[in-house]
Amino acid sequence: HEQRKTNKALYLSDGIIMYRLSSLRPSSRSKTSLHPSFIPRRFAHSFDYDLLVIGGGSGGLATAQEAAKLTLKEDGSKSKKIAVLDFVKPSPLGTSWGLGGTCVNVGCIPKKLMHQAAILGHNIHDAPSYGWNLPETKPSHSWETMVKNIQDHVKSLNWGYKTALMSKHVEYINAYGSFVDRNTINAIGKNGKTRTLTADKILIAVGGRPKPLDVSGGEFCLSSDDLFSRKTPPGKTLVVGASYVALECAGFLKGIGNDVTVMARSIFLRGFDQQMAELIAKHMEDEGVKFLRPAVPTRVEKLEEKNEFGNQKLRVYWKSSNSTDETYQDFDTVLVAVGRKADTSKLGLENAGVPYRMESDGKIEVQGEKTGVENIYALGDVIKGNLELTPVAIRAGRLLARRLFGGSDEQMDYSTVPTTVFTPQEYGACGMTEEEALKKYGEDGIEVYHSNYTPLEWTVPHRGDNSCYVKAIYERQKEEKLLGIHILGPNAGEILQGFGVAIKAGATRKHVEQTVGIHPTTAEELVVMDVTKRSGKDPKKTGC
Repeated sequence: HEQRKTNKALYLSDGIIMYRLSSLRPSSRSKTSLHPSFIPRRFAHSFDYDLLVIGGGSGGLATAQEAAKLTLKEDGSKSKKIAVLDFVKPSPLGTSWGLGGTCVNVGCIPKKLMHQAAILGHNIHDAPSYGWNLPETKPSHSWETMVKNIQDHVKSLNWGYKTALMSKHVEYINAYGSFVDRNTINAIGKNGKTRTLTADKILIAVGGRPKPLDVSGGEFCLSSDDLFSRKTPPGKTLVVGASYVALECAGFLKGIGNDVTVMARSIFLRGFDQQMAELIAKHMEDEGVKFLRPAVPTRVEKLEEKNEFGNQKLRVYWKSSNSTDETYQDFDTVLVAVGRKADTSKLGLENAGVPYRMESDGKIEVQGEKTGVENIYALGDVIKGNLELTPVAIRAGRLLARRLFGGSDEQMDYSTVPTTVFTPQEYGACGMTEEEALKKYGEDGIEVYHSNYTPLEWTVPHRGDNSCYVKAIYERQKEEKLLGIHILGPNAGEILQGFGVAIKAGATRKHVEQTVGIHPTTAEELVVMDVTKRSGKDPKKTGC
């Protein structure tokens, strides 16, 4: 009542009638100041920003741009102040990059382009079978040319993100942010200057960084943060790890002509279908990749001897899991891909009261992308239980922006997300693995249709007879719902995207059977399979 008498003027903000807060503000004679976070949240805020995003990767940029689009006025001006705070800390070997996050700079984009370089090498090898007369000298690959051209493309994407933010009236701040409290961020720029920023809502989208090799000499090893912009060819390479990053990198490095060994402690591609993981490893072995498994590195030494590219060689010692004997071998490059950790340790989350798994993977627990603090959100690779995939972060970010600024209530669905591992034989997967289906439904509750096949393009050069494989997992009861689909072969990602829609829509065995295949393609294998594992029949395909 007293507030109403003091403040006659009413104004509307976000659909809520507010009163001016003159009585809450100190007088000009007061030596104290009222921090914005003490203003009751039912009143209009006086923060610097309506939304401040910490992290300029795929999820953070998608959220900021969607929020900007939703809050743009008809005259083109902005009704909300939105900013993206992004700063890349160099890797232990000193590698850094521009705006866009892991995917654009040191992940999906350069990885897929290097995978393509390896595919082209295979195509050159196949070309004579199709009548192409190649020079008598064996074609050679230039690492330097490939890296330069890929990095030029990456830099164009960095610039594109900056211009996109500008066009949408989103402020880009190139500084490292950490929490002072739930509404206040301390931002340190490249020059060391500090700014204090306040925001009504804050999104944490800082992604993750590769875990280091925790042995003596581990600091001499590369990670995926360093590989894609490396100036000199990697040469004889040891890849430590069994993750998709490890196998993808090992695959394209071998494909462009390097001597490659993979050292793995146990299973490949943990969390993926294990039959498919073993098939990937077998195909890579057939292509000349060497495997040390089960084995773990014990130490790494830098030698005085240099390789042909002027880099000091590395001596790696390791032990087999079933032996106490230590073995060693010398390599030009050691690439470590033993997992990733959320980049949250220096965000000052404790100052804002945000709980996170500091001692393990650094991840934040959320419900609907909301942390334990009312105005602080998190998404992408920093949240527990999330699929660490770029399209997942983008989708989650756009939906979050629509809930915060567009009146939507739609939540992100993290189930049945299609994905592809870009190993030499690409592996596309969507839905349940066979292990997951067996655990949930039991052996009698599922039916697995499968088939080996040879892409038509491989038949003329006689490459990989029946080495590709596909399987579909169905619920055996009711309508035979499609639970999961897995394909190992060329262009797996391109093929699987459409089947991802089918699984999301609840496709059944009958739907798949009624679909006419496109001939002659590898995609048609998914709709013509008629051999089940239960039958015990040979799934190898003959004829076209």
